[in-house]
Amino acid sequence: MSGLVAITGFGFVGAPGCGSQAAAHALARGEAVVRPIDDTSGYLPAGAPRTAALVDREDLVPHLLPGQARRMSPPARYAVAAARMALAEAGLADVEEEGGPAAVVLATAFGPASYTERLCRQIFLEGPEAASPALFTECVASAAASQVAISCGAHGVNLTVVQREAGPLAAVLRAAEEVASGRARRALAGSVDEMTPLLLAALAQMRALGEPCRPFDRARAGMLAGEGAAVLLLEREEEARARGARVLATVEAGVRAFDPTAGRAGWGRGGEALAGRLRGGLARASLAEGTVDAVVSGASGARTGDALEAAVLRAWRAELPPVLVPKAVLGEYGGSLLAGALLAVQGRPFGPTPHFREPEREGVVPHDGRALPPPRRVLVTALAAGGAAAWMVLGAARA
Repeated sequence: MSGLVAITGFGFVGAPGCGSQAAAHALARGEAVVRPIDDTSGYLPAGAPRTAALVDREDLVPHLLPGQARRMSPPARYAVAAARMALAEAGLADVEEEGGPAAVVLATAFGPASYTERLCRQIFLEGPEAASPALFTECVASAAASQVAISCGAHGVNLTVVQREAGPLAAVLRAAEEVASGRARRALAGSVDEMTPLLLAALAQMRALGEPCRPFDRARAGMLAGEGAAVLLLEREEEARARGARVLATVEAGVRAFDPTAGRAGWGRGGEALAGRLRGGLARASLAEGTVDAVVSGASGARTGDALEAAVLRAWRAELPPVLVPKAVLGEYGGSLLAGALLAVQGRPFGPTPHFREPEREGVVPHDGRALPPPRRVLVTALAAGGAAAWMVLGAARA
């Protein structure tokens, strides 16, 4: 990337509520907000968790007109609400205000799961002729990004990234490249997902869920499933400052990799190789490892995933800076990782990592809740089932 790309707006939708303050308060407390999921369908197997980090959809009312919300799937509603919050914080009415094309790049792990299930029910139970066109157009993974572009006036490139847990960082890095190269004057980038009873049941059958969620702990059993959205507004730093915008953080570097030892649905064993890619990428960006003051980890409590994350971090740097784990509070999927990353680089407080008691041998000990000095730079990590990997360095805003 040529020149620094600034983050000037941030929107969040999640279990704690809407807006950055809701996410910040939850992370400062170090307590997850969970709600019971609708189990009337009978999908959930015996012994599976009956709670998840779910959005209270009444929280969306101030950010979406009822007529607009009716034609959108839940993920599209989350993404549009978060994008509008990001625009408002950046002081813009629409993303192409003052001219220039704007890009939209969103990541999703599962897409509009509830609408897809409803459409399949219509087809299987009533025949293809019963399929609703309204449901069909909202069932594709790219529907949320398209609705954001329509709502926010973006006419540039429109992309949807599907790389599981690595998707949020991959989306922001691609959007930053669009802005830095001049192909887009601004970009809305982020991540969105919803959680449904059927999806939660599928995760339970794969033994991916743990109750309680305890990332990096020796006794971890799985993740806290979550939903929501986080959207960042990106623009070139010099242009942002010229128009008087408040810079929240800067995107200083990005690294992407793939672990060929991973299967289609599981994490691999290539910790040393991934750490080498990380070191090489940071070196090319002229960032010494000692200039990173905190790590925002994508660890989620997954047995194998957290072990790989710990191996990569230990191979990257012997003496680790504080390791913050937002997914322990906000849940896996949705906007948890990006929300934690932006709040961390702004120096917002993080409470103790919930339910952590004992690390694995030579493992990682996550943040214990003590006050931290404001960071200069934060490394954000995202390893995905299936082998994708991404890292991003955010810099604290300069005066």
